[in-house]
Amino acid sequence: MKNTALIKSKQAFNPFLPSYEYIPDPEPRVFGDRVYVYGSHDKFNGIAFCILDYVCWSAPVDDLADWRYEGVIWQKKNAPGNNKGFLNAMYAPDVIQGTDRRYYLYYFIGYNGYIGVAVCDTPAGEYKFLGKVKYADGIELGKKKEPLQFDPGIFIDDDGRVYLYTGFGPVNYPKFLMKGHKATKEGAMCFELEKDMLTIKGEMEYIGVPSKPCAKGTSYEGHEFFEAASMRKIQGKYYFVYSSFVGHELCYAVSDRPDGDFKFGGVLLSIGDVGIEKQACNSTGNTHGGILELNGRHYIFYHRQTNRNSFSRQACAEEIFLKDGHFAQVEVTSCGLNGTPLRGEGEYSAHIACQLYGKKGAHFYGAFKKRKGCCPYFTQSGKDRENNPNQYIANFCNGATAAFKHFNFDGANKIDVKVKGNARGVMKVFYDLNDEPVAEITIIPTKQNTTFSAPLKPKQGIAPLYFRFEGKGKCEFKSFELFKL
Repeated sequence: MKNTALIKSKQAFNPFLPSYEYIPDPEPRVFGDRVYVYGSHDKFNGIAFCILDYVCWSAPVDDLADWRYEGVIWQKKNAPGNNKGFLNAMYAPDVIQGTDRRYYLYYFIGYNGYIGVAVCDTPAGEYKFLGKVKYADGIELGKKKEPLQFDPGIFIDDDGRVYLYTGFGPVNYPKFLMKGHKATKEGAMCFELEKDMLTIKGEMEYIGVPSKPCAKGTSYEGHEFFEAASMRKIQGKYYFVYSSFVGHELCYAVSDRPDGDFKFGGVLLSIGDVGIEKQACNSTGNTHGGILELNGRHYIFYHRQTNRNSFSRQACAEEIFLKDGHFAQVEVTSCGLNGTPLRGEGEYSAHIACQLYGKKGAHFYGAFKKRKGCCPYFTQSGKDRENNPNQYIANFCNGATAAFKHFNFDGANKIDVKVKGNARGVMKVFYDLNDEPVAEITIIPTKQNTTFSAPLKPKQGIAPLYFRFEGKGKCEFKSFELFKL
């Protein structure tokens, strides 16, 4: 974790939005002096992906801890042909400012739907339907037996040329969801658009980022294209970000041109830290996001899984580091956009844990499969809402571990944990799981939120905090607090 001299009164955490907000597929864009995040919109404890209307959040470019709710920007009912069923949800949008200075929102409706475009005079106003992406002859994209379109990514190059990226690369996907379409074996697709931002110019191009059937023997093998196309231009080169076939990682490819010859670059991030740790250290499932370049620094936005399924996902972000044109994989943290480790004192909500797993490891959350058993997970009390955040870790049972990364410690010597439940045992705290615990907090059953305390071995400098419960029963892990007495 990079340490800087940056000092702020308000800190940024992961997830960076209020914990009641479930925004997956985050695409960050800088318009004017603010960063805007566009994404799908999950419902807490929902029954399917992306079933709510699009909303937008923004923050000043110089304070990524100060996020403001911009409201609903595009409603499902305004999308032509949307029957409001969960299979016609709105997936993974992207927004770009056109050469006419207006803002264009690209979205996809349903597995058997279309790529539509809405337009607005402001980044986060009320978007109005413009049309469906179509060929010059007027036929809609997707109506000529092309591979299934999905997750549109939009990009305008320095010369004003407009490119649309799409693609969906499953294997043995249920036919009823494909509705007669085929998956894209050749991988990610690119369409150049006319200045109207709707009409396809020329022919479809495969950009050289293959799906699983065509990746054998290539550098993409093991990291094949699945979905989540996102394009950025950085230092004169084109960086294509995508979600790989394994789901839990975001990868990238690089080219000298926007419409082909892409070469595999590597993994940017795994939401389970696969590739950094020996095994997944967090619940895995799909993820999706894009790169933000801001003030000479780069960040990868992504989403994490919560609530033991894939339908309550939350936006997170990490700083990534470019060296000689290459991004190395970074770990997930609790302080992604903060610019510096968190302060080693004060109270922290347990929902900002960046690693969370049980005695037998972490679960994979596939679509329509809710996991059970003794494995901790993030959840909230009550129903889906737009206020009163109270997310916490549930099912914190014997062997459960939560990690928080990273803190800049300055001699904190006491630690509290706030829990609720029938757990009886010891909450052990570590700076390093390979060393002895630095605090041991006795936990007894309690029917209400209760604080338990213990001395903490002081430390100077940057380190993570790990919490591991050993005992019987289970508790709801609400928060912890560090003191320097």
